[in-house]
Amino acid sequence: MTVTQMPPTPAEPEAEVPKKSKKKLLIVVVVLLLLGGGAYWKFLGPAAASEPEEPVPGEVVALDPIQVNLAADHYLSIGIALQLTEEAYEVDGSKALDATIELFSGRPLAEVTEEKRRYGLKKKLSKEVEELYEGKVMKVYFTEFVTQ
Repeated sequence: MTVTQMPPTPAEPEAEVPKKSKKKLLIVVVVLLLLGGGAYWKFLGPAAASEPEEPVPGEVVALDPIQVNLAADHYLSIGIALQLTEEAYEVDGSKALDATIELFSGRPLAEVTEEKRRYGLKKKLSKEVEELYEGKVMKVYFTEFVTQ
């Protein structure tokens, strides 16, 4: 038996896989970024991120003064007034008076008479009253503040 050797076949060049252009990918990424930025601007941009406008002041409602027991047999006679917003026509002062009693009851005399602490208590009361009245009250004023 004779064996005939086949002549070597010339190596076929591998089929070249066409490479996708990086330009197309870059264009797609830029377009997606622009669309995402536009959507952000529309829904969450400056109009949505801006702080809410201050409510317009309306009527000031003065409530009758109340007496609150402080620590060590002292008491506080306190009168408050509520600065309503323009949208609020009428409010029941019982929530504000209750918050005042809760905040000042049992506190030492020095705490309510010292200016910085009294200012801090007033800010706390204003914030609490604003929440209680769901934004219908802007601020609380002291109309009477007498300790004994």
